[in-house]
Amino acid sequence: MRRYLLIALVLLAACREKLPEFPEVGEPYAVTSTPHDHFMANYFGINAWSPDGRYLAVLETDINGRVPEEGEAATLALVDLQDGNKLIPIGKTLCWNFQEAAMFHWLPWEDGACIYNDCRDGKFVSVVYNWKTGAERIIPYPVSAVSKDGTKAVSVNYARLRLCRPDYGYAGQGQDPLRDDIWPDSDGLWVVDLRTGEGRLILSVRDAAAQMTQIEDPKGLAYFCHTVLSKNAKKIFFLARTVENLDEQVEKFGHVKAWRTSAFTIDIDGNNLRRCYPDGWEGSHFNWLDDETIAVTARWNAGKCWAHTIFKVGEEDKVRHLAPGLLDWDGHLVFSPNGKFLCSDGYWNSNKERNFVLIRVEDEAVRSLGTYFVPEEYQEQYSRCDLHARWRPDGSQIAFNSVHEGTRQVYISEVKWQ
Repeated sequence: MRRYLLIALVLLAACREKLPEFPEVGEPYAVTSTPHDHFMANYFGINAWSPDGRYLAVLETDINGRVPEEGEAATLALVDLQDGNKLIPIGKTLCWNFQEAAMFHWLPWEDGACIYNDCRDGKFVSVVYNWKTGAERIIPYPVSAVSKDGTKAVSVNYARLRLCRPDYGYAGQGQDPLRDDIWPDSDGLWVVDLRTGEGRLILSVRDAAAQMTQIEDPKGLAYFCHTVLSKNAKKIFFLARTVENLDEQVEKFGHVKAWRTSAFTIDIDGNNLRRCYPDGWEGSHFNWLDDETIAVTARWNAGKCWAHTIFKVGEEDKVRHLAPGLLDWDGHLVFSPNGKFLCSDGYWNSNKERNFVLIRVEDEAVRSLGTYFVPEEYQEQYSRCDLHARWRPDGSQIAFNSVHEGTRQVYISEVKWQ
C-alpha cells in the first residue's frame, strides 16, 4: 500500500512540475498623460502594438461623462515607446466610442499600414492608412474584426447598434439603422475583402431569428455585435441580441437596460451557424485560443451566475466552467500569446474597484494583478473606462486602460516569463 501511495505522490509531483510557471507581472506605469484623456484605439484583446513593438495606437479626447455625438472627433495617435512615450498624432476619426474606440488594426502589408473606422462624406467607412507615407484608401464598410493577414474583415451596422447600445455604436446616419425592421433580411453579418473593398452579407438578422430570443412587442429590435475572428480567420464568434420596448426603455431609463443574448459561431463563408449555449445562458466577452477553442464569459446554468467558460466549436455541450465560485463574474477574457494563461478584468464592485486577474488555464489557478479604483466622474454607463487588457504579441507586456489615478490613461506592465 505504501508503495502505491509513494508512486501516486511521485506522479502527482511530476504533474505539478509540468504546470507552466506564472510569469512575473510588474507594476503598471502610464504611457500617456494629461491634459487629455487617452485609451487604446481598439477593443480589448486586439493588438495595439505596431509590428516592431515601438508604437502603441491610442485615441485622445476631452469628452467624458457621455457618448460622443455626431461630428465630435477624437485624435488618433501613436505612443512612441522608444522615445520617452512621445505622443504622435496621425489623424482624426468621427467613428469612435469609449468601448471599441475606432476599431484600429495594424496591417502587415507594409511598414506603417493600419485600418480604422471613420465617417467620410456622411458614410461610416474604414480607412486603410499608412501613417508614414500618408497614403490612404477608403473601404465602404466599417470594420468590427480584421484577420491577422489583413485581407478580410467583418462588418456590422453601427447605426443600428447606436440605437440599442450607444456605448458601442456611432452617432449619425452613416448607415441606415433600419429602425422599422425588427428582423431585417438585408442586414446582419458582412465579410469584406480588404484588397478589393467588396462586401458580402453572409448572415442576415432574419436568418438567425429562429435561434435568437424572440421579441413580443412590435417596437423591439434584433441586432448583431461583438465579432471576433478565429486565428486562421475561418470562423467568426459574435453576439446576437434582442431588445424589447426599445423606445420605452430609452425614455424611462435613458438607455437600454435589458436585452437578451445568444452567442454564435459561424464559418466565414456563412455556413455552419452554431449556438454556443442553451437558452438562458447568454454570452458576453470572449477570445479565441486557436481555430476551434474559445473562452467566453456567460450566464452559467440558465442565468444563475456569471462564469468564465471554455469550449470547442462542435463540442458546445462540453463547456468547461473555470474556477467555479472564484471567477463567477463577467470579465474581459484574453489568452496570453502562449495560450497557457488568461487575463480577465471585471466591472467595478461595491467599493468601485475593478478586479484584474491572471488565470492558469490548465489547473484554473488564479493570481491577482491588482484592483483599480473608478472615480465618480468615470462611472457613467456609456463613457465608463473598462480595463480592456491586451497582450503584446511576444508576451513581454500587458497593456490596459484605467482611471485609478484620476484621469483616463493607458498603462503597461512588463511581463517576465520563467
